[in-house]
Amino acid sequence: MHPIEVLERYWNYTSFRPLQEDIITSVLNNEDTFALLPTGGGKSICFQIPALIKDGICIVVSPLIALMRDQVNTLKQKGIKAIALTSGMSYKDLDTQLDNCVFGNYKFLYLSPERLQQQLVQERIQRMNVNLIAIDEAHCISQWGNDFRPAYKNITTLRQIHPQVNCIALTATAKHNVINDIVKNLDFVAPKIFKASFTRPNIAYQVIHTDDKLFQLEHALNSHKGSAIVYVRNRRATKDINDYLNAKGFSSTFYHGGITNKEKKDRLQQWLNEQKQIMVATTAFGMGIDKANVKNVIHFNLPESLESYYQEAGRAGRDGSLANAIILKQHIDEDHLKKQFLSTLPSIDFVKRTYKMLCNYFQIAYGEGENSTYQFDFKTFCSTYKLNPSITYNTLILLDRNSVITLTQHFNFRTKIQFLTSNTVLFQYLEKHLRLNTLVKVLLRTYGGIFDYETKVNLNLIIEKVGIPEKQIIAQLQQLQKDDVINLEMANTDSEITFLKPREDNITINPIVKTIEQQHLLKHKQVSAVLNYINNDSVCKNQQLLAYFDEKTTATCGQCSVCLQQKSKTKKADTINISNQIINALQVEDLSSRQLLKAINCSEKELINSISQLIEIRKIKLTYANTYTLI
Repeated sequence: MHPIEVLERYWNYTSFRPLQEDIITSVLNNEDTFALLPTGGGKSICFQIPALIKDGICIVVSPLIALMRDQVNTLKQKGIKAIALTSGMSYKDLDTQLDNCVFGNYKFLYLSPERLQQQLVQERIQRMNVNLIAIDEAHCISQWGNDFRPAYKNITTLRQIHPQVNCIALTATAKHNVINDIVKNLDFVAPKIFKASFTRPNIAYQVIHTDDKLFQLEHALNSHKGSAIVYVRNRRATKDINDYLNAKGFSSTFYHGGITNKEKKDRLQQWLNEQKQIMVATTAFGMGIDKANVKNVIHFNLPESLESYYQEAGRAGRDGSLANAIILKQHIDEDHLKKQFLSTLPSIDFVKRTYKMLCNYFQIAYGEGENSTYQFDFKTFCSTYKLNPSITYNTLILLDRNSVITLTQHFNFRTKIQFLTSNTVLFQYLEKHLRLNTLVKVLLRTYGGIFDYETKVNLNLIIEKVGIPEKQIIAQLQQLQKDDVINLEMANTDSEITFLKPREDNITINPIVKTIEQQHLLKHKQVSAVLNYINNDSVCKNQQLLAYFDEKTTATCGQCSVCLQQKSKTKKADTINISNQIINALQVEDLSSRQLLKAINCSEKELINSISQLIEIRKIKLTYANTYTLI
């Protein structure tokens, strides 16, 4: 079958995007292939189509569990057999799924690089008819790549098991040294390298310097109508800014890792189906989501790196129409960025001490603990050892990324409930236990299937609806369990930790010291690059981004904040200047600076400068009502 026929059959497209067909042809010719395609460039098709054409199964290595699940679900909807080996899978389920891959005519097996360490997985892959090895987010294999993961080094195991099978590595962001690292570490033979340009000519990159971010956010959304993503730093901010936008009349919803799966699905569909115009989210949102008509991607806080910013900004304008990628920058943001991403980097000594404390906390003896799993209460752990939560959390993430531990965060899914009685018996019980009435009714109205099957319950949501303290809610649930009204499973922790190596204290940590130091150096360079980007108002923003990714151009984009500012400086004399526009507007009525900004086509900086000059030459003055009036 020809690639275009597969594309039409499963994806309903009649033509490929740039480079896709060349990459697919290279893979079908059994060449080791490297593909750098920017966000929205259609990377997955480059390995999925050749894998469907070839006999056998494609093994896809990816570090992102959510993305694996999304791709597997999408393939299943197309009638293509695919499996993902995700975390939390029992040995029995793992064994069954691997058997399916050997005997069940499956076309795709998705797994994390950590899974490749398991003997069972390696043995079963050896028995599979593997037709292609696909490495997604391939920059993770390079020590200088964004989100370097040492476990990616295990991918060479696949090449040793199936040396005759070719490999494709894919990424959206990689500099020249990272590409060389990927090719070397994956042991590519005569690799075919395909690099799409990083330029997105339809995206206007803008950095807006302001002391009033909320007003500028509102102004940007009003100026550029259409679907939007507003990225913020933390979960609380998603709700706060969503509430602000809704109060201002915008159609908005919010999304973060702590909401239930049902809430995630419902809110995503509302946004995808245009029922909600704006999605306020943490930066995890958007991975694997292909919404073509996003007009605005707005970063309310500074991004942590230009790699992540380019990927997040690239979620705008995938339909080819003009779109905006806007960063709102306040004078204090630089300090916040350094504090969040640099001052919370753990020292080597801190990593070693925290690892020992973790082992002591769970009473793991020296030489023991490998593959043991424990319920983990992060707050209690920090409190017990008087540890800084931010630095400690980054330490745990670092230990997870370097395959010393696995950290699984449960968030709100810690409580499971199923009612054991009939409706009649339940209401007879409530007649004698009136104080439990409200809790029971809230549970029944919130979770429809709670009589039929064990149901995950968001305890925080129940507490909010019932309106009594957490301790009382827990006591009431325990009473219902004691009286055999419900079956209750309640974890008293917010996380789970699995130790992947036996405890050997410093000997366990020493092998990853060099990696930690390199990751810290990379993070400093990334933050420095972000600060240079937002503060450079003399070079076209598109040129700056291209230069960062080792791509040079002499052409300016003509639409970024720098290009627009330079255009305004070179306006012809007959153009009405901003000062005259201000005077003309104030002849009608007194106006505030916000009202003037809405009325006049200029930047906030240009407006403030013009207002200052007019006040200085005594043309206007500020009133007690905080508006400007003519003198």
